[in-house]
Amino acid sequence: MFNWYHSLNATERKTFYACFGGWAVDALDTQLFSFLIPTLIAAWSMTNAQAGWLGTSALISSAVGGWLAGVLCDRIGRVKVMKLAIAWFFVFTILSGFSNSFEQLLLARTLSGIGFGGEWAAGAVLMGEIIRPEYRGKAVGSVQSAYALGYAFAAILSSILFGTMAATDAWRWMFWLGALPAILVLLSLRTVREPEIFLKAKNRRELEGKKAVNPLMIFHPRYLRTTILCSMLALGIQAGGFSIVIWLPTFLKTQLQLTSVEVGYHVLMLTFGSFVGYISAAYLCDAIGRRRNFFLFTLLNWVFIPLSLYAPDMPGLSFVLNFLLGFSLLGIYSALGPYFTELFPSIIRGNGQGFSYNFGRAAGSFCPALVGVLSSGGVFPLRDAMAIMAMSAYLFVLIAVSLLPETNGRDLSDELDDEELKREADVSYPAPTRAR
Repeated sequence: MFNWYHSLNATERKTFYACFGGWAVDALDTQLFSFLIPTLIAAWSMTNAQAGWLGTSALISSAVGGWLAGVLCDRIGRVKVMKLAIAWFFVFTILSGFSNSFEQLLLARTLSGIGFGGEWAAGAVLMGEIIRPEYRGKAVGSVQSAYALGYAFAAILSSILFGTMAATDAWRWMFWLGALPAILVLLSLRTVREPEIFLKAKNRRELEGKKAVNPLMIFHPRYLRTTILCSMLALGIQAGGFSIVIWLPTFLKTQLQLTSVEVGYHVLMLTFGSFVGYISAAYLCDAIGRRRNFFLFTLLNWVFIPLSLYAPDMPGLSFVLNFLLGFSLLGIYSALGPYFTELFPSIIRGNGQGFSYNFGRAAGSFCPALVGVLSSGGVFPLRDAMAIMAMSAYLFVLIAVSLLPETNGRDLSDELDDEELKREADVSYPAPTRAR
């Protein structure tokens, strides 16, 4: 089952470990905030709507950071951008722990989001170009499982801190300790090299005196359809996930009357399910193709989301449903990285991937805020608001995947000989000459 991993060369393995760590840190930051919502609501007398905007602000700024990182990836390199993004994230996550008001935390979270949005964009294209085609889906999908470890660490950290110290201190330490793993990721990136595909394309353009590719190239008529559909796909997946994951601890605490420690155990079960889902989807997207994988997990989400929210409160049942929810809700992410890598050519790959994923993240980030608004205004109970937003989001997934091609097994090196592509990049959108 893991023969593909043993077949990876030294370069592929170093990249695998560094990206795995980077995405785990990204997930840790995203998930730890969800544990803090009830505490911050009580400490600062916030409304659900304000709490929702705290989560949404980081996701919106991460979209900006992701697209900016994608553009820089195509200009200065994938590894360099990943280092910059992680360092940025580290600084502002630490500062989040020193906030003393809603406004201060809103600013710190917004700036922090720029970093972790850029980290995903750089890591996804780096993995996609380094790993050989026959292993790309399994490798990139397996790296996606790092999100499960990040979620698990957030749950464990929450249980320990809220179980051993006052809530007014615990939430600050959640930010401070949650930022520390970023240092290990930066250290691991010291030995990771830029992908040969990127370096060859970059060197060829520089030797021929070609102009830099304008960021708007992803909106060229040749690529516009792909950009729009990839953005829709990312929107559906992330809107569905955010609507559930960010509000789940609050739902468990208010609806099932669980303590903060008990909520941590339930989220840990969801995280375990997501880990199994990530790995399963990673293998499936190579075995049955990217498109069928998305169709399958969309159907699973339409089954497990209502079951987990509306099932009767029975001993042990909620743990099983949280496992299944994590399997489908987060497992679907695994095919995004390899699919986007294969849909965009090298000269705009970071840009296209960064924009599409993070447009979806930005647009999808409004869903947690809408859940908060709907539940705060008495229009819907919290569980109804979560279900409506999440279930509706997967319609975007079905539409996008129905219109996109299958790319399983695509050889990225073929594009280096695409003269038509290179000519279009040079004349369609003039840009300043790259400094050499």
